[in-house]
Amino acid sequence: MTGQIRLPEQNLVLLAGRLTRDPNVAFTQKGQAVCRFDIAVNRRYMDNTTNEWKDDVVFVPVVVWGPTAERCKDRVKKGTPVYVEGRLTSSEYTDKTTGQTRRSMQVTARRIQILESNVAGAGSYGTATQGNASSADVEPVMEDDVPF
Repeated sequence: MTGQIRLPEQNLVLLAGRLTRDPNVAFTQKGQAVCRFDIAVNRRYMDNTTNEWKDDVVFVPVVVWGPTAERCKDRVKKGTPVYVEGRLTSSEYTDKTTGQTRRSMQVTARRIQILESNVAGAGSYGTATQGNASSADVEPVMEDDVPF
């Protein structure tokens, strides 16, 4: 025994926020839909030095695959509050202006849930993994029902 601690591998992201722009849907060469959008996640806190409430906003890029991506295109838009379950993924690309390799991180969504009831077709869009997507619509969740 080497004395090393075996850490469980876990990559789970849970976010609630509002879309900062309308979703962009494209199709891969194999015909699979991919939807991209950003959400703004806000954290309100008390600044101890000024005793004022402040907002800390994080803008998170989200990518959704398959049939769920197509449903997002039709059911969410800029300002829509959503709950996102997924995993953190990274990618590398070459910056066209500098030629340098860059890295970016995004959330690859497994599930998207619209958090307002007045959106047509509001609900939950199930598993949205690349290559194998399935869906199960459920009733919309009212903001008062969200446990955070």
